[in-house]
Amino acid sequence: MKKLLLIIAILLFGNTLIAQDKLYLKFEFMKVSNAQERAYWETESFWEKIQVQRKKNGDILGWDLWSLQPGGVDQGYQYLTVTLYNDPVKMMSDAGNFEAALKAAYPKMSTEELNKKFSNTAKSRDLAVRIYLEQIATTKDDFKMPLGTVAGINLMKVSDGNSEKYEKFETEFFKPIAQKEIEAGNRESWDLMRYLLPEGSDVNATHITVDMYKDYKQLIKDGTADSHPLSEAEMKKFQEGIATRDMKYKYMATLVKKAR
Repeated sequence: MKKLLLIIAILLFGNTLIAQDKLYLKFEFMKVSNAQERAYWETESFWEKIQVQRKKNGDILGWDLWSLQPGGVDQGYQYLTVTLYNDPVKMMSDAGNFEAALKAAYPKMSTEELNKKFSNTAKSRDLAVRIYLEQIATTKDDFKMPLGTVAGINLMKVSDGNSEKYEKFETEFFKPIAQKEIEAGNRESWDLMRYLLPEGSDVNATHITVDMYKDYKQLIKDGTADSHPLSEAEMKKFQEGIATRDMKYKYMATLVKKAR
């Protein structure tokens, strides 16, 4: 309830101090049937040009399209789009001049042609889940995320009352480990994000962590890299931290389009 009240306050009054310091992300998980793969690719190619213009206009910070694995038709979602914002109000209200971005991207396309593109968008995929997130921790790195980047997307559900304890565990235990791996060349970045919406007992997850690698070769190298054994105190801290959350699902994602 406190989180919901905070969100409402931000939406009603704005909060420029928070907006300046944090990154906000909209995750949209897509279900795409095998028969619609080609049509969906054409749809996102159409939207990519619009997202580039939205970025130029300052409506968003960026946009990505990720292909998900395992991603089979019986295993959840096949694609994920991520839209980046510097302001939660912009994110939740989808603020900005969409018409200006559309005209800049397709100045010669007729209204009839545009309507057909929008109709094909709905037919090519099922936008199954939309999540609003805030980034609450990240490593120090200068990774530019080229196409082909590989990301491990971990959906975590934290039990009631353990959110603060879990976030402290991630930032004090896993973040330093990830930072060392980055400095050793075994990984590119790590992030921790908290759900803003949806919330409630029926929500499948409450947090997301993302481990980024330049390719699968680096990912496998990281998985086989030697790590120092945990001390008794570290093992206790690890076990206490793990107990605060349930890792609901892990996707491996490959970056296939982006607007930056």
